[in-house]
Amino acid sequence: MAQASNKPAVKNPFRLLSQRRFLPFFITQFLGALNDNLFKNALLVIVVSTAVAGTDSSTNFTTNLAAGLFILPYFLFSTTAGQLADRYDKALLIRRIKFAEIILMLAGCYALWLGDVAWMLVILFLLGVQSAFFGPIKYSIIPQHLGTDELLAGNAQVGMGTFVSILLGTLIGGWLVTADHGPLYVGALAVGFALIGWLCSRQIPSAPSVLVGSDEKLALNPFPVTVQNYRLAQENPLVFHCILGISWFWLYGGAFLTQVPNFAVTVLHGHPTLISVLLAAFIVGVAMGALLCHRFSSGNVEPGLVPLGGLGLSVFAIDLFLTSVAYQQGNPLGEIIMPLQFLTMGTGVHIMLDLMFIGMFGGFLIVPLYSMIQERTPGDRRARVISINNIFNALFMVAGALIGIIFLSVLGWTIPQFFLTIAVLNILVLGAIFYSAPEFIHRFKLWMGSWLPGS
Repeated sequence: MAQASNKPAVKNPFRLLSQRRFLPFFITQFLGALNDNLFKNALLVIVVSTAVAGTDSSTNFTTNLAAGLFILPYFLFSTTAGQLADRYDKALLIRRIKFAEIILMLAGCYALWLGDVAWMLVILFLLGVQSAFFGPIKYSIIPQHLGTDELLAGNAQVGMGTFVSILLGTLIGGWLVTADHGPLYVGALAVGFALIGWLCSRQIPSAPSVLVGSDEKLALNPFPVTVQNYRLAQENPLVFHCILGISWFWLYGGAFLTQVPNFAVTVLHGHPTLISVLLAAFIVGVAMGALLCHRFSSGNVEPGLVPLGGLGLSVFAIDLFLTSVAYQQGNPLGEIIMPLQFLTMGTGVHIMLDLMFIGMFGGFLIVPLYSMIQERTPGDRRARVISINNIFNALFMVAGALIGIIFLSVLGWTIPQFFLTIAVLNILVLGAIFYSAPEFIHRFKLWMGSWLPGS
């Protein structure tokens, strides 16, 4: 049984942001996620607002195609990316990926200026390719630059930064593209962010390969190598269960975030601006949870936080269902609710807090899981194992979309009922994971005991 680290905890997790071994990487990954979501949401707003294809059905097709094109590269290239990250200097690979991003954003700026949706979709696919190659590097370089006692703090800040950048990119892209000459402004901003990201990547310290004595050639056919990497991930059952837990959260979180726009407008009768408020509550919650992980675990990688996170996800999702029903009963369909009006309503604030706590407990779930994968996977195979995690994330996100279609479109359930269903599924899925990997529950009991008076 693994023991908690005896190394002294990092007293101030934000101290890492003042050090070259972490800050340039943090800024690079932050701006990369910001750019992805800036361009993607601007594209979706253009498609929806102008109805490029002329019909609702074709517009829906284009929006779904855009989402699919961004996810597809994770299936196609994650395996190759994992091989490269384990074989070559990760800092050098990041610089090349970020330089490619500059070229992509220049092309994207031109596509936005022309208003050519087809070319925008091509650029979006290539951005997905870039993200697929960056993913295995992102979580495998952290353990090379940080100590074991710093992993949790580093992952917490990367997790916080990623979700904040997703929020900012989504909001800025959606707002700026609707202004006069908005597409050109979006393109110019994306190019600027890409350039700054590349300059920051040049300051990332070297992270050479730790793979020793391997004559195995780089395999370009991803399928047999994916099977090999899958077996590598399964060699440590706990690591494999961490992968399943992370991927489940991506399904869970994606299911919620996908429905927030319709939830805000059709269930809460809110003005479209309420969508951003609800998304902000969720993402701020994730950022809070990521940072509180460091406080609650004294800076150490603590598996005991994972069951706490899973429990909170279901409790507050069930509460969201009950509060949404009460909101609808107290506010029958009538005038459109503005954000400030929504925040003056007791049930409105309650819904905001539910979404924030769902995000916060999600942070308790995924930050320790990522840290455990890094800590318990040998350095010479870490990126390849993380590539399997990325593939699973994509698979679970697609599964989440299919579940949403089945329950909401085929069965005709309401969005609150869908939230309740996901909450129940969360109990079943995480319960199965904890049953198969009892260390999580064992560590949870020890962690809870440490907070009792007199312990």
